[in-house]
Parts: sequence; structure tokens; C-alpha cells
Amino acid sequence: MLRAERGISRRELAEALGVHYQTIGYLERGEYSPSLHLALRIAAYFEVTVEVVFSTSPFPRLGSRVETA
Repeated sequence: MLRAERGISRRELAEALGVHYQTIGYLERGEYSPSLHLALRIAAYFEVTVEVVFSTSPFPRLGSRVETA
């Protein structure tokens, strides 16, 4: 979600993190759990806490988010 919101391609993120671009796809689809080191690097790249990027409970799909005022 963060990557898409900021207009960053999988390849750009992968290069910044030093991983293969397919790794980013695996992470986004939940097919791969990153090492703690990689998780912390992703959070640092986006300047957020690791909990913002990773959670033990699934995030809602982008289209199903309910906004409140």
C-alpha cells in the first residue's frame, strides 16, 4: 500500500533495499515473510514504524477502507 501510494515501482523499491524485485511482489502478496533486518529496512525506507508496514492480522483491501471524519 505504501509503495503504491507513493508511486514507487517494485523495481525501484527493490533496488533501494538491495533485493530482487520479485521479492517485493512476494512480500506484497503475503507469500514471503521478510527477515527482521529486511522488515526494518523497509520501514526505514518509508520512514514509518515496522508495525505500519507489517502486522499479524491482515490489512483491509484498499477498496474496502472506510474513511471517517
